[in-house]
Amino acid sequence: MVQFFIYLFLSANLYLSSQNTEVYIGIEKNFSEEKIILASFTLSSGSQTTESLTQKLKEIIRTDLMFSRYFKVIETEDEIKAEETLGYLSKTARYTLTAQIKAEENISIITALYDNNLKEPILKKSYTSSLESLTRMAHMISDDIVEKITGKKGIAHSRITFSNDSTGYKEIYMIDYDGENLYQMTNHKSISIVPKWSSDGNKIFYTSYRYGNPDLFVIDMMEGKIKTFSRYQGLNIAGGFSPDGNEMAITLSRGKDPSIYIVNLVTKEVKKLLDNFGICASPTYSPDGKEIAFVSDRPGNPQLYIYNLETKNYRKITNFYWVDSPNWSENGKWIVFSGRETKSERLNIFITDPTTSMIHRLTRNEGDNEDPSFSPDSRFIVFTSTRNKKRQIFVMDLDGSAPRLLSDKIKGNSYTPMWSR
Repeated sequence: MVQFFIYLFLSANLYLSSQNTEVYIGIEKNFSEEKIILASFTLSSGSQTTESLTQKLKEIIRTDLMFSRYFKVIETEDEIKAEETLGYLSKTARYTLTAQIKAEENISIITALYDNNLKEPILKKSYTSSLESLTRMAHMISDDIVEKITGKKGIAHSRITFSNDSTGYKEIYMIDYDGENLYQMTNHKSISIVPKWSSDGNKIFYTSYRYGNPDLFVIDMMEGKIKTFSRYQGLNIAGGFSPDGNEMAITLSRGKDPSIYIVNLVTKEVKKLLDNFGICASPTYSPDGKEIAFVSDRPGNPQLYIYNLETKNYRKITNFYWVDSPNWSENGKWIVFSGRETKSERLNIFITDPTTSMIHRLTRNEGDNEDPSFSPDSRFIVFTSTRNKKRQIFVMDLDGSAPRLLSDKIKGNSYTPMWSR
């Protein structure tokens, strides 16, 4: 809700009477779990260090596959070698994963994924990395398994960026999707907020008061550098990125009210998207690049709108007391946002079908819930919640079920998490 915290500061008389309640739809769960056996991983070296690494590798893969909701994982200590054994296992599970591991200066792994009804592996692949990169390699194996069996990209390699105040300042952080490898990205000793991933995942744009004004900065992870992107007087807040990665929707306060502009990331040419539309913020592109969802106070209090870039037409989606932080799913089917239906209730997470404008509520009676962002496969949502008396990052399924704390290693309060693409 950082975007509209600044918004509130600029427009203190924003509140109006509450509006009518929306119509709701249910969301069908799209998880169909297959059973998969993780057989004993075979070691070519019997050192204690290698055995420890092997167990770590197996545990990471197990966690990844379970989190994906595509699999029920079964573990066995039996070595899977003979073809006839696979036929026997077909009565227990559909798939079996085996691995041969060798650890010297680097670690080498050969995995074989079997459909237990077949004699030959459906996927056999070699992986090599440094010992320090074991976790990333395990995530790669998990994603390859998911893609081979489901035909869909896995998310074990994805990461989440967010703002956190544990140092006494708000700085930008990054963490793996499973809550591991927490890393502080900035050290401005100021207020750094609203990080956004670029389309290629190589850059993080964020707003910082490092020089007194809310300027827009960019972390280039390929170059390992932080650069200033825009320093217009007033607000400079990154929004969504076009699918081709060439343009970014941005909130700037050039003129009477903060509004949405389109910035060419190469030439930095700036074009205003909307005229005479009140205070506008939080733009997010549709995956096909044809529309932008955003929040505007045009009706008197902030509501969710969708603007068609080709026809220049727009449509109002919500009729709430308050709406903030929309995020469009990668598959284009959903927009998630935070909001209040009435003045008296707390912030909650909602999801809407942009085609029908029907809305489903995902959280209820558990503190303030806001700042939602979709996972790359559009099946999970990361968000912040105060249900544990401080602002923490949670992940839940698309239908709002199975919420879990991302990591208990994150201290302080966290804000505006965004999942990488």
